[in-house]
Amino acid sequence: MSTGSRSFGQGADALADAFYPLYLRVFDERSDFVADMETKLAEARMDDPVELFVSRALGVGALVGGLLWVLGLGLGYVLFYLGLVGTESLIGVPVPNETLLAIIRALKVPALVVTTGLVFGFMGFTLGFGGIIAVPYMRSSSREREINMLLADSVSFMYALSIGGMNQLEILESMAKADDTYGEVAMEFRAIVQETEYFDTDYRTAVRNRAMETPSDELSQFLTDMLSIINSGGDMTEFLADKKDKHMRTAKQEQELTLETLELFGEMYMTLSLFPLLLIIILVIMSMLGQAQMFLLYATVYVLTPIIGVGFLVLVATVKQDEPGDGYLALGDDGEVTNREPGLRDLGLVERFVGEHGIFDRIRSREGTHETLRLLTHPAGFFRDQPLFTLAFTVPVTLVVITFAVLGGVAPTTYDGLVAQPIWGTFVYVYVPLYAVGVPLAVFREWNVRSRHRITNKLSDNLRKLSSANDTGMTLLESVKTVADTTSGKLGEEFEVMYAKVNYGTSLRRALVEFNNKYHLPRLARTVKLVAKAQEASSQITAVLTTAAQASENQDDIQRERRSRARMQVVIILMTYLTLLAVMIILEVKFLGTMAGLSASGGGGEAAQAGAEQMDFGGDIDTDVLGLLFFHAVTIQGLVSGFIAGYIRDASLLAGVKFAVVLPTIALVAFSFT
Repeated sequence: MSTGSRSFGQGADALADAFYPLYLRVFDERSDFVADMETKLAEARMDDPVELFVSRALGVGALVGGLLWVLGLGLGYVLFYLGLVGTESLIGVPVPNETLLAIIRALKVPALVVTTGLVFGFMGFTLGFGGIIAVPYMRSSSREREINMLLADSVSFMYALSIGGMNQLEILESMAKADDTYGEVAMEFRAIVQETEYFDTDYRTAVRNRAMETPSDELSQFLTDMLSIINSGGDMTEFLADKKDKHMRTAKQEQELTLETLELFGEMYMTLSLFPLLLIIILVIMSMLGQAQMFLLYATVYVLTPIIGVGFLVLVATVKQDEPGDGYLALGDDGEVTNREPGLRDLGLVERFVGEHGIFDRIRSREGTHETLRLLTHPAGFFRDQPLFTLAFTVPVTLVVITFAVLGGVAPTTYDGLVAQPIWGTFVYVYVPLYAVGVPLAVFREWNVRSRHRITNKLSDNLRKLSSANDTGMTLLESVKTVADTTSGKLGEEFEVMYAKVNYGTSLRRALVEFNNKYHLPRLARTVKLVAKAQEASSQITAVLTTAAQASENQDDIQRERRSRARMQVVIILMTYLTLLAVMIILEVKFLGTMAGLSASGGGGEAAQAGAEQMDFGGDIDTDVLGLLFFHAVTIQGLVSGFIAGYIRDASLLAGVKFAVVLPTIALVAFSFT
């Protein structure tokens, strides 16, 4: 632990100790709040005692509340004592008694200042105390979400181990070591193993305790049912087979509920995204009637539109489930991934020995030079594997281009110049960075995704082939060779590479792990983990391969349904944006064109001037400014809608880059020719 983190921990403990008497005075140790808090701390795997944690939360709340109380007093003094806010008639209630009126006048301003301080102090205490208290709830919810997502694959893994001949304790220990693949599920089983090893608890009691403390109701029910099988001496393999099928069905049902919720959100977004458009139309009409509201127009375009998009994106993120894990597998039981693909950030095995001897420093230097030369000679492959690294090149280039455009007088440098050239100015300051940064990032990201998913597209079929070949009596390695000879595409090539590696002395487990870490897909990692663990016990693992194929097919079904339903949501978002764009273009062409014509005709002739006076509307409207605001509104909406569409489709903001490039481009083309 670093010195900074140690001193912070000591400071937090001192704060908790200082406010512990307040905790004893405010909370009853047998109250529901304390009991719920203790449960959530256990579910979140936070080792703080509930008394210490709540005392610390009280301390943080008191500090933040005190700070905001002082700020509130200062703000109240500035507002009321200095006269920025009038206090002559705040309520407007007549007071008949002169003495009472004099008292009210004397105490009114101090009371307002004190009230402002109290309000700010209460808000600060609520934020500080509530923020700390919310941490275990959020961690518990996050762990529950991940456990429920991985439980079906975890049960399949335990079923495979049971088929391989492992007993109950060995299954628990193997699950406890599989945190590189099964994440929080493995951590729950690790808690069971550690309780039996370090606290002299029998594993039945440990399983019962974990069933009571896990945040997932699904896992709690599974552990309870497993405990009944252990106590009764039932068939564990048959039990796991039944649970495997049950949780696969449950995973599909959960996915169905998630997709239905996303469909509801899609309908919500269709309505919310049109709200800024309706507000803009209302504000323009008010301006036509002589009540110009330009500040509200600016706020609607540049503040309200992005806020609605970001808020909806956060809302979707609470429902859309990211696939947990990074997809890498550890080669040994120590949990350390030792065979990641080397690169500029990690030069591989030599990193572990740098500093021990000079030769390793020289090797690291040479390896870094080699990787740099590889990047310079084959940059496309590097950027395909690391799409975000394109930003290191595109962002500086973009800044240089914009700087030269400004210094060369090509781009407008004032707001009036931007109003005079709205298309060109926005193109230089918005679209040039969008294309220079977004296009390479989108291209290499899509290349990366497609190259990795070429492996999973045929994974289920090839697992079935492996199972059939293994069922004929072939060893797993022979089955791999047979499937490699009969399979085309990238996966067949990888099977050939695995077979060659084993023939040249590499263990089959290592070949499987290296194959997985090359593509590091979480779904692939779970399949490889299952097969690699089972083949250690026997080469005849037909049932295990069949189970892996079933789990993979279940994932195929879930992803197919997800893509189908997400496609509809993306279409809704795109059509909503195109509708907004069409309305804006109509306003630009018809409304602003008509207003400009009225303004031009109003200057000639007394009759025209008299007509303009009779229907005096739109006289203060600057059509050029409105045209700029309309164009910026659809551009911002295009960027926001693009990222939302990508996130709904693939649960990744990077997936929205291509939409964020295409949608504003449609607006650019449309406004350029109007």
